[in-house]
Amino acid sequence: MTGDIVVQLRDGTYRLSSPFQLGPQDSGTGGHTVVYQAYPGEHPVFSGAQQISGFTQVDAAKNIWKAPAPAGAQGLQLYVNGQRADRTRSALNPTGFTKTAAGFTTADPSYTGWRNASDVQIVARNAWKHLRCPLSGITAAGGGSSLNVAQPCWSNTKTSPTPGFPFNGNGTIGINSISWLENAYELLSAPGQFYLDRTGGIDGSGTPELYYIPRGGENLATADVELPTLETLVSATGTPGHLAPVNDSDAGASYTGSWAVSPNRGNGDLNNDVHYTTANDASVTYTFTGTGLDVLSETNTDEGAFDVYVDGVRTSSSANSSTRLAQQVIASVTGLAKGTHTVKLVKTAGTYLLVDAFTVVPDVIAPVHDIAFRGVTFSYATWLQPGGPDGYADNQAGVLWAGSATRVVRTPGAVSVHRGQRISITGGQVSHVGGNAVDLADGTQDSTVSGNSIYDASGGGVSVGEVDDYYLTDTARMTTGDTVQDNAVFNIGREYEDAVGIFVGNSRNVTLAHNEIAHTPYSGISLGWGWGWASPGVTQHGTIYSGANQILGNSIHDTMRTLNDGGAIYTLGGQGNGNGTTTSVVSGNYLSTSSGSQGEAQGLYHDEGSSYWNTYNNVVSQIGHRWTQEWIDTIHDITIHDNYTDTPNYLNNGTNVTITNTTLVTNGTWPQGAKDIVAQAGLESGYRALMPPTADLLNDGDYGALTAPATISYTGSWTVDPPHSYGELSVRSYGDLSADVHDTKTNGDSVTVAFTGTGIRALGELSSDQGQLAVTLDGSAAGTVDTSTTGARRAQAVIYQSANLPYGSHTLTLTKNSGTYATIDAFQLDRSVNDDDPSLVYNGSWGPLANRGFGDFKNDVHFTPFNGDSVTATFNGTGADVVTETNSDEGTITVYVDGQSRGTVSANAATRTAQQRVYTIDNLPYGVHTIKLVKTSGQYLLVDRLTYR
Repeated sequence: MTGDIVVQLRDGTYRLSSPFQLGPQDSGTGGHTVVYQAYPGEHPVFSGAQQISGFTQVDAAKNIWKAPAPAGAQGLQLYVNGQRADRTRSALNPTGFTKTAAGFTTADPSYTGWRNASDVQIVARNAWKHLRCPLSGITAAGGGSSLNVAQPCWSNTKTSPTPGFPFNGNGTIGINSISWLENAYELLSAPGQFYLDRTGGIDGSGTPELYYIPRGGENLATADVELPTLETLVSATGTPGHLAPVNDSDAGASYTGSWAVSPNRGNGDLNNDVHYTTANDASVTYTFTGTGLDVLSETNTDEGAFDVYVDGVRTSSSANSSTRLAQQVIASVTGLAKGTHTVKLVKTAGTYLLVDAFTVVPDVIAPVHDIAFRGVTFSYATWLQPGGPDGYADNQAGVLWAGSATRVVRTPGAVSVHRGQRISITGGQVSHVGGNAVDLADGTQDSTVSGNSIYDASGGGVSVGEVDDYYLTDTARMTTGDTVQDNAVFNIGREYEDAVGIFVGNSRNVTLAHNEIAHTPYSGISLGWGWGWASPGVTQHGTIYSGANQILGNSIHDTMRTLNDGGAIYTLGGQGNGNGTTTSVVSGNYLSTSSGSQGEAQGLYHDEGSSYWNTYNNVVSQIGHRWTQEWIDTIHDITIHDNYTDTPNYLNNGTNVTITNTTLVTNGTWPQGAKDIVAQAGLESGYRALMPPTADLLNDGDYGALTAPATISYTGSWTVDPPHSYGELSVRSYGDLSADVHDTKTNGDSVTVAFTGTGIRALGELSSDQGQLAVTLDGSAAGTVDTSTTGARRAQAVIYQSANLPYGSHTLTLTKNSGTYATIDAFQLDRSVNDDDPSLVYNGSWGPLANRGFGDFKNDVHFTPFNGDSVTATFNGTGADVVTETNSDEGTITVYVDGQSRGTVSANAATRTAQQRVYTIDNLPYGVHTIKLVKTSGQYLLVDRLTYR
């Protein structure tokens, strides 16, 4: 190539029947790049869905509709007007189930009447794991029902596999109870739920049928209903693809001489066994088809020399070392011509020769390379494994067990790069996918994911690197040099709640910088693998190639919403080799509002085996448990210094872990140094429009001096539950925001919030021990609210709300009147944005008008005189207001919400009045929404501000 090849993609949806495949032959050459980019001003979409139409109502009482579905579709996800629908599910934590060897039993016999029982799934949350298994069937049992769980998922989740380092730690947490049942027609009951009858047995048609209950405002005659059927939208794949070691007992190995097998040594052997010999001239021969082979073994003082014959050509090597190390590459053969080869090892000296595993390189190392995607949207992909017998047997962070031999499986990406070099995915969007959004896998190097909006993924956002290539010594096969920067990653883990915003496995020189990550059920960033594998002093001890990674300037907030024992930034396993040249860095990050279902949410969490980190100049605010945690001695050689936090709790049981010069902030008095870090963290200028506006969320102890336009003050004898203290601490486990609340027993105690905006919601707990609160708004009595309720305690409940206030300064005071407790958890403020906000996109001949003097929000508006001109606002939430001027020269406006017409509204009035609410929408499903306004009559259409909830 003498220059870049640029493919311009025009507007429209490209429906794929198979993945868009790219290989080495499609790569750029001569230093040039093959570019696939959006045509200027247009928005091409790669889609893996089939559009569903032809709905008819089949149950008027429940408002159930059905439509023909594609043959072979599995129906794990469905989207209506861009909004994720819910597979049918039971109530949370159903009672009456008992765990058995085969599944769960219940005294309720009605389950035996459920149709398509093998499509039903049991779902369980347990600590940091989210587990799903399909049923093999439902049978009668003792007058009740037995829900029999399919294999191998049941074995892989009943008590999780425990191979130990470097594959997992104390991972024996499995399915102990049912959090909910999912995907039965008999559960179809609520708006927004769907069920795919794959066999057509429900109505007897014998053909697949999709059943759905529409939400308010959805017209199935005109709605865009998308059923994803394709797992991968783009697959850029080089060779040799994924590599994983096989055990020393593999059929390709032939042992000659006096060999024996030593199992259960506890030293970290693959599959916990080795072949060994003490006899010189004993040999092992491995015959394979490919281009290379790694032989893995233990190195130790009692190991010695051996000869290596590659297709009969001899070299010599040694497994002798000063300390015992497991799963080391003692012989590596690369660059062979593709074909059948034989590698033979012959013991020549030392006490032992051990053989632990073999890794075959089946093809030449030929990366797919120098390809760019720019400004392209990738939407509507599924992922089928969780619907099959393997289910979703979670290990941690989207890494799973599968098969009866417990293979390690990573959640795949809708946009996948395998064995890539210099691949870039920039300026686009990945959304509405059934696995991870983007995956840089199998030794992908020097590749970039930047400037993208990534949201509404069933799994995680961006994943980089592998978890089973820790042993590599060949740099050509390592994950190295990748960059994930300036991406908005939010609303992920929609189905698989252990997923994280950005995941990095084994890697070198990977940079995660200036991303904004928000609204996740588990951790924000998770980097590293292997637990204590690379730590000295443990019996399961080996080496890892990870190091020199950087986590810089990210803004991570509202994480750990559902699961437990994670963090805004979480690291695992070793980094670096202790010589000071490969230290990894966590710096300049802003971490806030992290909860945890049991309060076990950390800010900076260097977990088991983490080592050689330099962690400094971070701001950690409103964290549910500890601002930093290093809980065990396998965590070593970490320097944590010059950080800012308002959470005093921390734990340091690490080895050579120092925590110095921490600035502890009280009552919101953040120093300028912390404010500067916050101002610079997250999306850089030019990328901030990627994160749609969301209502501001303030924890009960967030005094507002750092970022939020509000201040909170308490009068009386309020306490913080649990109280902040140094060292060990109690953990509140009700699911409160940041795992804490302010509470008081004293009638007359009050909390006052001073805020700027148009609306506020107060969040607290509903429980039998709560009572009434008197409300004062802007100095005037506004009635009372009752926070008492029967049944289970409800956390983060809306106990008071006020909307549609005139924009400006307001005060809300809540005063305890009765009950044992008054409990305050958080405040959520409506977010008002000006007409020039990046969340608004204008089409047509719009112009700005400033300084009109009519009382416009921020003293300006956008206007157009042309019918057909439009503006589209994008936000993340559940509702919005459109606010503008009304006047005699205004006319009608056609409104579309998520692409669906909501009729017309009028801004016409006899006299001019500024900042009038002309359209309101509420009760949308939480997520990303669009409101489009189209001028249809009158002299002008003006846009002044929008308010998002």
